[in-house]
Amino acid sequence: MSLDCELILPCRNEALALPALLAAVPSGMKVLVVDNGSTDGTAEVARGLGARVVVEHQPGYGAAVQAGIRAAAARYVAVMDGDGSLDPAELAPLLDDVAQGRATMAVGRRRPVARGVIGVHARLFNAAAAWWIGRRTGLRLHDIPSVRVTRRTDLMALGVQDLRFGYPVEVLVRAHRAGWSVVEHDMTYRARAAGTTSKVSGSLRGSAKAAHDLVRSLP
Repeated sequence: MSLDCELILPCRNEALALPALLAAVPSGMKVLVVDNGSTDGTAEVARGLGARVVVEHQPGYGAAVQAGIRAAAARYVAVMDGDGSLDPAELAPLLDDVAQGRATMAVGRRRPVARGVIGVHARLFNAAAAWWIGRRTGLRLHDIPSVRVTRRTDLMALGVQDLRFGYPVEVLVRAHRAGWSVVEHDMTYRARAAGTTSKVSGSLRGSAKAAHDLVRSLP
């Protein structure tokens, strides 16, 4: 059964995460991997596993996601990190909320399965960012979501500009100002796949870059 939904996975050197990740994708959901400068054969692994692949040469999380949104063909799109830290099998309730009209966008709230999965600096940054967004916009969330499900045409119409780590924040701000209804779902969060490296939460430097991009995303 086709779900008319495409799962967009922005990836940079996630070849080791893809086999288990793609095996957990719900039946009928298409997968689109956006290779954003990988040197580990991510694109070849993804194609071998049956995913469609597009290549985005402009570096940055936002650039990769935007390339995926433009290339997607399904009515609904789901965006998820490609590092294996999240379970695509848990996307069904989010897609159902959007498809049934209960929300314009459904997002995932990460729930760690073990201590230390999210570093201290990453937890502090995330809490501060969520608080700041709530203060500036009135949108109350517990997490800066790395999982988002919505209609492709709605997301395209938002006109998000950030091509780096501020992309998720700009999506939230623009969605709130556009009057979208946003619902939050708990999602299992585990350690990323062995052999892959976080570009943001895995280091203080990455969190600092994300904070810089966040500031730029909140006019």
